[in-house]
Amino acid sequence: MKLLKSLTFWIFAGFVLGVLFGYLFRESILPIANPAATIFINSLKMIVMPIIIFSIASGILNIESGKELRKLGVKTFFYYITTTTLAIITGQILVTLVKPGSNVTNLVSANVENIPAAEGSILDILIDIIPTNPFKAMAEGNVIQVIFFMILFALIIMRFQDRYRTFFNDFFQGGFNIMMEMVRWIIWLAPVGVFGIVAGIVAETGFEAIIGLMKYFFTVLGGLLFHAFVTLPVILSLAGGMNPWIHFKNMLLAIETAFFTSSSMATLPITMECVINNDRVEPKVANFVLPIGATVNMDGTALYEAVAVIFIAQAYGIELTFVQLIIVLLTTVLASIGAAAIPMAGFVMITIILKAVGLPLEGVGLVLAVDRLLDMVRTTVNVWSDSCGAVVVNNLSRKET
Repeated sequence: MKLLKSLTFWIFAGFVLGVLFGYLFRESILPIANPAATIFINSLKMIVMPIIIFSIASGILNIESGKELRKLGVKTFFYYITTTTLAIITGQILVTLVKPGSNVTNLVSANVENIPAAEGSILDILIDIIPTNPFKAMAEGNVIQVIFFMILFALIIMRFQDRYRTFFNDFFQGGFNIMMEMVRWIIWLAPVGVFGIVAGIVAETGFEAIIGLMKYFFTVLGGLLFHAFVTLPVILSLAGGMNPWIHFKNMLLAIETAFFTSSSMATLPITMECVINNDRVEPKVANFVLPIGATVNMDGTALYEAVAVIFIAQAYGIELTFVQLIIVLLTTVLASIGAAAIPMAGFVMITIILKAVGLPLEGVGLVLAVDRLLDMVRTTVNVWSDSCGAVVVNNLSRKET
């Protein structure tokens, strides 16, 4: 706890200094801020793939039987689908009631030249889960393909004789322990990294970004906060058997890291550290639930995408039918699963949803100005949901584990 409190203080100090220096020095701070941010984020990204490989394998190999694994998988899948669906419904209700798009009809010609168009369909994303070359997938950071391969690899190891399983279990568990120790070293860079990230954002965008889209900004923000502080705590209390405030304090370092890095995957090592050491979640549960969650469980992103699509429809004066709203719901659930493997995930996934309901793709330009700020919040909600999921699945699997 001393480490956590100390890091929390210095991370907050880095945030304050980042805002101050970014605002006062603008262009002159960027040559310092950008390298500091890049070093920290790259250090986290460096260990993401090894942690996924070692944690998935060790998590599965520590499970006693295929029956236990099936139960763990079903509970994990059910939690992720449930929370993602609730997040989308929350966003749809809020944006329908508030109608933020009715005030920005004059902005529908926004420039979207720098946004990549979505290619393929949801089915293509699902097919892409299977890697043609697992080593290429690891080198390119295609997380969902690596997870698929490692699950299959570990499942096959479980079918071999005990001596093979013991060898690989020791190997992957040892590798995971080494990676977690490396995490403890890297997180000491967090205050410097946060300073660089925040100073860069303030210097490049200032505080003017949200002025023209205040209503939309606060609609998304309100939905994210409701999901984070109402929906998930209720689930955590009822299904996880844990006080949400205690869990929040245990996860504070991961929450801060998610907010400042805007990356669930970069935060994964710290999320695992907090869940295992502070929440006392069984390592084999955390090793199975969290890497999958960081890839497919995107509550915040799904809520944001649902609000953005309906906001764009309102801006163009298009009234979505009930059937189209259901299509938005289903497509957003599937799109959020594939989001982590695609660059500029939020925008690319929004274009897929827009195509599904027949809305103009250039509408994504409307949400460009405030996306960077909202990205920080929705990523934090993603990580918060992942951590709640680990506690819930651990509690529901207590008899088996």
